[in-house]
Amino acid sequence: MKEKKFYLEEEAIIIGNSGEIPEIAYHGSLFYLMEDADGPGLNLTEADLLPLKKMVVARYQEIIRRDLLPENRTKSSYRGVARSYANWLRLKNFCQQEGFDFGAMKKEAASLLQHFLHNEAAETVHNNTPPCINLTADQLDKFIHELGLTYKHLPARLEHLCPHPE
Repeated sequence: MKEKKFYLEEEAIIIGNSGEIPEIAYHGSLFYLMEDADGPGLNLTEADLLPLKKMVVARYQEIIRRDLLPENRTKSSYRGVARSYANWLRLKNFCQQEGFDFGAMKKEAASLLQHFLHNEAAETVHNNTPPCINLTADQLDKFIHELGLTYKHLPARLEHLCPHPE
C-alpha cells in the first residue's frame, strides 16, 4: 500500500508540472502505473485516481490563470488569450467527463478575462502599446459567452484589440 501511495504521489507531481495539456500527462501516468511493462502494474480504484484527476484540473487552472494575468504578457511562458480559451474548453470537457463541478472555475476565469480585457484596452490607449490579444473578434466573442460574460461589463470596441482574419 505504501508503494502504491508513493507511485501516485510521484505521478501527481508529474501531472502538476506537465506542459500545456495536463490531460495527456494524466493518461501517460495511467499507462505507466497500470500497463507499462516497466511500470509498477497497479490496480487503481476510482479513489486512487481522484488525486491525479484533481491535479489535472489544478494544472489547467494554473495555465489559464497564467495567460489571463496582464503582468505575464511580457514573460516567455505567456501563451496568450487564445491558449486560455483552448485550455478553458479542455478543462470544461475534462470536468464534464469526470463529473466535476466547474462553476467556481468558470467564475474565476470570467473575472480574469474581464480584468485582462479592461487592462488591455487601457494599455493600448494610455500607453500606446499594440494589443496582444491573439484571438479574432469572433473567437473572443465565443470565449466571452462561454464564460457567461456580457458586454455591459467589458470595455467598448473590443474588436479593435483583436487581429483581423485574412
